[in-house]
Amino acid sequence: MEYFELIKGFVFSPVETFRKVKDTDYSGTLMYFLVLVLINTALSVPIMLVSLSSMWTVFNGIFTWFGVRTLTGFGIVVFAVLMIIIALVLLFIGAAWLHLWVYLFGGRKGYRETFKALAFGETPALLLGWIPLVGILAGIWSLVLSILGVRELHGISTTRALGAVILAVIIPLIILVLLALFLFIAYTETNPLPVAGF
Repeated sequence: MEYFELIKGFVFSPVETFRKVKDTDYSGTLMYFLVLVLINTALSVPIMLVSLSSMWTVFNGIFTWFGVRTLTGFGIVVFAVLMIIIALVLLFIGAAWLHLWVYLFGGRKGYRETFKALAFGETPALLLGWIPLVGILAGIWSLVLSILGVRELHGISTTRALGAVILAVIIPLIILVLLALFLFIAYTETNPLPVAGF
């Protein structure tokens, strides 16, 4: 599998590239995704370490649990490995969640095609997601690619693919917002906010 050609294809001509990968199996898809995750990790870890330096005490506790005293050398390697493992786990879980909606919207080609749509669709986000602000645009482009991937690999309409992907994204966001709101209300009830002037 020519990774550079695929990367270029998914960024600049996604429809044709999705058609080219219709016969790709799990191992080929997973290897492509893993290459992108490794690139993303190598580029994003240094930036994350700098931007999260103010949260050192939190991360120090995590790494101490792993037997790492300072976030240098082996600690950074552990952090990077955790990022890679989490990305792979989220890919399988995310594909299963997306496939539920794809199936409800008429996609009948199987979980593998949804897995491929999501894995290949993440190309811009994994390549450019580590860059502040640009990462937001890359995430939006990845969302568009996932819609195109679902459409092409499952052979459903753009409207159905759009509905499946949007619902798969929006529902967890709504749940997170409601959970955050619930936690905020619970916190303010037990710890009233100070009133100005008192």
